[in-house]
Amino acid sequence: MSLFSDNIRNLRIKKKVSQEKIAQSLLITRGRYVKYEDGTSEAPYEILKKIAQYYHISIDLLLSVDIRKIPLDDLLQLEGNRMLLPITVDREGDNFIEVVTQKVKAGYLNGYSDPEYIENLQQISLPFLGPGKHRGFPVEGDSMPPHEDGSIIIGRYVESLGDVLDGKTYILITKSEGMVYKRLNKNKKNTLVLESDNDFYPAYEVKASDILEVWEYTCSIATREFVPDRTPEDTMAGMLREIRKDISALKARL
Repeated sequence: MSLFSDNIRNLRIKKKVSQEKIAQSLLITRGRYVKYEDGTSEAPYEILKKIAQYYHISIDLLLSVDIRKIPLDDLLQLEGNRMLLPITVDREGDNFIEVVTQKVKAGYLNGYSDPEYIENLQQISLPFLGPGKHRGFPVEGDSMPPHEDGSIIIGRYVESLGDVLDGKTYILITKSEGMVYKRLNKNKKNTLVLESDNDFYPAYEVKASDILEVWEYTCSIATREFVPDRTPEDTMAGMLREIRKDISALKARL
C-alpha cells in the first residue's frame, strides 16, 4: 500500500464514514474507490482534488506525509485548501513562532508546506503579538534599513493578496526570488511592485502567480547594534555612493 492509500483509509476511519459514502461524494463507484484505498490503482488529479476538498486537507499532505503522525486538530487551514501549517502552543496557550534561520533558509522554499520541516524549526514565543499565525525570517543585505543584515523579521501570515496594503512591508516567498523583505504596492492587476527602502536598489515587479506566501511585518529582532550611515556626500565614500545610485537609475531606464 502507498502512503496516499494509507492516508485516505485512516482519514475515512477517523471520520467514521463508509467506503460507499465516500464514493458517492466523489461521484464514482465503490469498487473504483476501493482500488485507491488498497493501493491497486492510482487516483487521477480530479479525484485527488475531490478527496482533498472532502477532508479539508491539502493534496501535498495526502501524497507525501504520514498524517497519522500529525495532530490534525493542531493544524491551521489556509485559503484555497492549499496547505496546512502546524501550530504549537506553550503552557499559557500562546502560539510558538517558528524562526527560519540563515542556516535553514535555503530549504524553506521546498519545506514551507511540509509540517515535519516546519515543526523542526527553532521556536520562540512573543505573546504580545496578538492573534494570527506568525513566523520569523532572516534579513539579508542593506536594502531595508534600519534592519541590519542578520536581523529577524516577525511576520503575520496574510491569507489573501487582497489584504496586502500599499506602502507596508512584507516578507514574500516567491518561486523566482525566493525569500525577500520589501515594501509592496499593488500598482497593476495581478502584479505587485516590490520596493526597497534603500533607494540604491531599483523596484521590480512580481506576478501574483509567482507568490507562494506573504507575511506582514509585525516586529523585528535586531541581532546587532544599528550604526547609521553618516558619511558626508562630499567625501570620496559619499560621492561613490551617489555614483552607484546614478548608475542604478540609468540601468532601470534601459
